[in-house]
Amino acid sequence: MIFLMHGLPKSTLPLDTALLKPGLRLAVGVSGGADSVALLRALHEQSLTLGLVLHVAHLHHGLRGAEADGDLEFVRALAAELGLPLHEGRVDTAAQAVSAGESIEEAARRLRYLWFRKLLSETPLDAIATAHTRDDQAETVCAKFLRGAWTEGLSGIHPLLEFPEGRVVRPLLAATRAEVEAYLKALEQSWREDSSNRHLTFTRNRIRHELLPLLEEWNPRLRDHLAQMAELARDEEAWWQAELARIGPQMLMAGKPVRGGGRASSGGLALDAIRMAALAPALQRRLLRYAAEQLGAALDFPSTEALRTLALEGRAGQRRELARGLRAERTPRELRLTVEALSAAEAEVVAEFSGLIPGEFVAPAFGLRLRIEVAVVEAQPGAPPRPDKTAKLRNWKPGDRVRLRHSGRPRKVKEVLERLRVTGTGRTVWPVLEVDGQIVWMKGVELEPEQGITVVAADLAASG
Repeated sequence: MIFLMHGLPKSTLPLDTALLKPGLRLAVGVSGGADSVALLRALHEQSLTLGLVLHVAHLHHGLRGAEADGDLEFVRALAAELGLPLHEGRVDTAAQAVSAGESIEEAARRLRYLWFRKLLSETPLDAIATAHTRDDQAETVCAKFLRGAWTEGLSGIHPLLEFPEGRVVRPLLAATRAEVEAYLKALEQSWREDSSNRHLTFTRNRIRHELLPLLEEWNPRLRDHLAQMAELARDEEAWWQAELARIGPQMLMAGKPVRGGGRASSGGLALDAIRMAALAPALQRRLLRYAAEQLGAALDFPSTEALRTLALEGRAGQRRELARGLRAERTPRELRLTVEALSAAEAEVVAEFSGLIPGEFVAPAFGLRLRIEVAVVEAQPGAPPRPDKTAKLRNWKPGDRVRLRHSGRPRKVKEVLERLRVTGTGRTVWPVLEVDGQIVWMKGVELEPEQGITVVAADLAASG
């Protein structure tokens, strides 16, 4: 990694130039904010030294009305001042967010990268540079930690994204927001302020303005440590991917064994449970996730641990059913994984169980045993006794919404199932628990605590 600092004003801006090769036709994504304006000015100043052919790219997200129109005019004027070609795009982020069941943040990011890819495919460009900083990296790692990421999720923002159409590079990841603003002030270069960056309805803004400053009271170098964690996680993930490419084919077996030797194709994969038991837990988890990925499924931590338990401690004949039709079966020697659609009979099941809580539900149709606990709230003197609550365990239905843990707003169950990659008939029998008209539990995800209710779920097969 090379950082270029010479030739800059007295306030320097570190640039990672390792991915900026001579002759690179590079568009800089410029919103008009301080980070992207600083990146453009720094790359423009060094374009001859680096041998870059620079362009400017600006996407109008259809948000913030006249303020966003002003951003576009600012970027147009800056590109003209620097003598650089400008590529413009416009999208309706709000409408797309509603259509896709996404937050504004999620829709804006998705549309931005779709436009980048379109730009790369339709214009003579090799790459696009975005102005993510060290502060952005810290916020991203923190957000992923709060959502419950695997270790590779903590790798945060990568310096390079590869698409079939071209690359997205992030040369500014070593710079802090303070360095960016100091650099622009030294140049006497103005920038635009996005008023939505102050709205605490957005998760990232709450992390930026509330959570990280609070945590920095405990450790002033927290942002540096989060950025370093991202780099460590990124390097370790690269090692794991190479190791899985080597070990995975040795451990995975296609189909089922047949009498007399060999294996018959069955559309599934198997792991030798005896060999797997001799491996370190970290490698066991990676192999299970690797096997699921080969079948087009993704495992969260609880699902991975359930498969590990089945492989290491399960009895022959035990089965588990997971998201996206992924099914596991323990044989005397193997853990077999398949992806199957539910039968027509299973798909037509419309199950519903009602009962008073606190209490326990045993629901064979869902293969679940639920224990529901309710926090005791001491009544005020003279107040009427608290009535027992009734809970309903049922299939989800269109229009249902849930509030995921650490999420800023309710989300459609349909959207959550898509993220879990539950497809086909498996959606029909996905259970939720409703109390007083509000969903307080959903299989496969962690929800924000509601009404003092705690739900402990167990698989009927695993719990006997």
